[in-house]
Amino acid sequence: KLCGYLQKLSGKGPLRGFRSRWFVFDPRRCYLYYFKGPQDPLPLGHLDIASACFSYHQPEVGATAAGDEPAAFEVHSPGGAVTVLKAATRRDMTYWLQELQQKRWEYCNNLDAAKRDSRTSPTPSDFSKGLVAKDSPGTILSQNASAERARNILAVDTSPTDLVGEQAASQPAPVQASAINFSLKQWSTEIKNSMSSLRKGSNENRKSVFYTTEEWELLDPTPKDLEDSMALEEKRKHLAEGNKGLTSSAFPFDFGRIPHKARRPLKDIIGSSKNRNSSDSSPTEWCSGNGNRLVSELQLKYESQQEELEKLKKDLLSQKELVRLLQQTVRSSQYDKYFASRLCEGVPKDTLELLHQKDDQIFGLNNQLEKLNLEKDSLQLEVKNLKCKVGELNERLGMLMETIQAKDEVIMKLSRQLSECEDSTSSQSGAINTPTATYTNKELQELDRLKDNLQGYKTQNKFLNKEILELSTLRRNAEAREREWQAKYTSLEAKLCQIESKYLILLQEMKTPVCSEDQSPAREVITQLLEDALKAEPSEQPEQAFFKPHLVSEYDIYGFQTIPEDDDEEKLVAKSRALDLRSLSLSENREISTGVKWENYLASTMNREMMRCVELKNLIRSGIPHEHRSKMWKWCVNLHSKKFKDSAVPGYFQILLQKALEKPNPASKQIELDLLRTLPNNKHYSSPTSEGIQKLRNVLLAFSWRNPDIGYCQGLNRLVAIALLYLEQEDAFWCLVTIVEVFMPRDYYTKTLLGSQVDQRVFKDLLSEKLPRLHAHFEQYKVDYTLITFNWFLVVFVDSVVSDILFKIWDSFLYEGPKVIFRFALALFKYKEEEILKLQDSMSIFKYLRYFTRTILDARKLTAIAFGDLNPFPLRQIRNRRAYHLEKVRLELTELEAIREDFLRERETCVEKRDLISDDEEDS
Repeated sequence: KLCGYLQKLSGKGPLRGFRSRWFVFDPRRCYLYYFKGPQDPLPLGHLDIASACFSYHQPEVGATAAGDEPAAFEVHSPGGAVTVLKAATRRDMTYWLQELQQKRWEYCNNLDAAKRDSRTSPTPSDFSKGLVAKDSPGTILSQNASAERARNILAVDTSPTDLVGEQAASQPAPVQASAINFSLKQWSTEIKNSMSSLRKGSNENRKSVFYTTEEWELLDPTPKDLEDSMALEEKRKHLAEGNKGLTSSAFPFDFGRIPHKARRPLKDIIGSSKNRNSSDSSPTEWCSGNGNRLVSELQLKYESQQEELEKLKKDLLSQKELVRLLQQTVRSSQYDKYFASRLCEGVPKDTLELLHQKDDQIFGLNNQLEKLNLEKDSLQLEVKNLKCKVGELNERLGMLMETIQAKDEVIMKLSRQLSECEDSTSSQSGAINTPTATYTNKELQELDRLKDNLQGYKTQNKFLNKEILELSTLRRNAEAREREWQAKYTSLEAKLCQIESKYLILLQEMKTPVCSEDQSPAREVITQLLEDALKAEPSEQPEQAFFKPHLVSEYDIYGFQTIPEDDDEEKLVAKSRALDLRSLSLSENREISTGVKWENYLASTMNREMMRCVELKNLIRSGIPHEHRSKMWKWCVNLHSKKFKDSAVPGYFQILLQKALEKPNPASKQIELDLLRTLPNNKHYSSPTSEGIQKLRNVLLAFSWRNPDIGYCQGLNRLVAIALLYLEQEDAFWCLVTIVEVFMPRDYYTKTLLGSQVDQRVFKDLLSEKLPRLHAHFEQYKVDYTLITFNWFLVVFVDSVVSDILFKIWDSFLYEGPKVIFRFALALFKYKEEEILKLQDSMSIFKYLRYFTRTILDARKLTAIAFGDLNPFPLRQIRNRRAYHLEKVRLELTELEAIREDFLRERETCVEKRDLISDDEEDS
């Protein structure tokens, strides 16, 4: 974990100075967060390392270059912002720079790898485990082996001091005597951190506040508040730039800003550095001129006018869009009126219904066309942004090359001076008397200083060469991404033109039919569209598969098959469902509030342990992001199974597994029979050679030895299969222990399934209470819906709902326990309550109940019903009802057992009833 103390230059005017801050690197977003202290839950801000570059200045010739002196370096961010950080020693500075370089390199390459296979993994899952993580690129792409070798050659070996690393949290913070360690800008964050440290013991019910920008906005801002805060943030940034006297630049990496002096070549600037005091370049002196203040005020006024102009442009665009929509509505209504008046007279009713259906299809196709146009516009904008980034990287590279050239000249000059000093020293060594010996000692001291500075320049030269190399590689990657996006955009545009052509033919035929119905070109176009929709996508080369537009892939990100292979009609329904899911996921991706909340919550836990609280429960209910699900599932399992793990011996899972492999138990045969029947529609379990099969076998065998009372029950295999998608074998084993031995009542998975039967009766009571109309409807037509819901409870909805909803249910289930199953079971019925009430016979109701859960796609609406509309939902009520029905079920099972024993006894006593008469005896 990259963390430690650094001093950050901040403040304005007389308060400007270095302040000690605790820095923590977050590899999820490649952010460097800084806190006031190691115990603070909320950061004061962050630096975006992924888009930054680094530099530092070598001490002047007359200054010392010792490794134990404080050393400052600069982080150049996009937009021209420069953050100055100071390490306690030069050794720490070198370590921080090399580590930040390495983290940036790894993050950018992993990001490239994730985007190359975005259909199977939408985000780089750095923390993912289990089978799903195997589909995600977890290794760095080695696209340029020579660049990797050069990076290793240019690396500088160094080790940090005690102020870097997790052990530095116990060290006292280094204090700058001349700086006032207080920031007015982050005063609210510091007050919240102070209050959180004072309130010990109230962490369970305390609600944290998370933030989303550099100024850290509130957790749930309204859209208007977001716009106002963004505008305020822009004004603050421009004001800060004006106070510093910075002029606007077309690139963020500007080495040419020199105060009180005109712009000069970089060679002259570095050559005159030894005659210039470091205080001359102080930003405080630089912003003291009256002229610069006037320029700042004018610049601020200009920026405010620009903002107003942008707002007016946005308003104009929105008004134009509104006018376009109204015109389209008027045209549609006129067309309907004309069409109805001309064709309704004497036209059969079936033809009118067919025409209305065609109108609906045309309306849907027009909506899809608008969506494709919006996607095309977004791709064009992204291509434009990538071009801007490439231009910035080219300018950075040119400036760094100029810097290296100037520094090389300085090094050559110092080398010549060094050789001249050595020659003069050797020539005069024989004729030195006592007075000149003292003079020679001074020259030797000067020579030592020159050697130290030469070594420092060599180190700086190696670092800057490595920085140039990395920036060049990242620039090439950005150019490759731009080409790939351009190819994808071209392919989408071509597909859009084809769709427009076919739809225009349909529209023309619907408006003025020229052929009979059997020979209509519209029928041919519709047939061709159906064939294209059901056509299997051909195998492609990896480079072609990236930019070919795939709206629906063969497998989703969890490995489940999206489209079946047998029935054409079922294929069409499945593909339509997959497109709807894709549309929902894309619309959710536009609303990034949930992802931002998760990122900020995890950032707030970098300095403290994660614990149960209200805000974490609300976040989990909204769904855990794909890239964080492995980490959160493992944390939930450890939370519930901690007492079992603490009492178990080290290597407990491996011991059980070894015992199961050496001595099979009665459950082994049934486990082998059920392995390939677990999730046949998931690629991780579809064949005997699939990676998930062996892991599934290991976990089930180990559990059969841990719990011989259950051994194995059909249903446990599906629970383990879902857990293995995001967890490793041992964690999946403890997940099964948590579900069977912590969450579910006793005898839930035994031969009698006593606990499962009890839960079905509890669910009946809850359904009659929460959904009385639906319960009465079932009772009226004598529909036993527990035949459907029994499997929901036994395997926690596996193979009952679509995969996106399934994993959101499991997120809440692993955190809150079995009450979530009751919530979502009731929510599924409430979601489709009106549709079920329309069915008026038992056969149609039962048939609908068998498949209706697969038609529910909106996870957000279902979650709102489960955790909102069904409240209150106390766990105590479920426990009381379980206890009540448990006694009744046990009494019924006892009566059944008595009947069975009487039957067996009667069968044994009446032997003549068991005799069979053969055909030979009848003949005789």
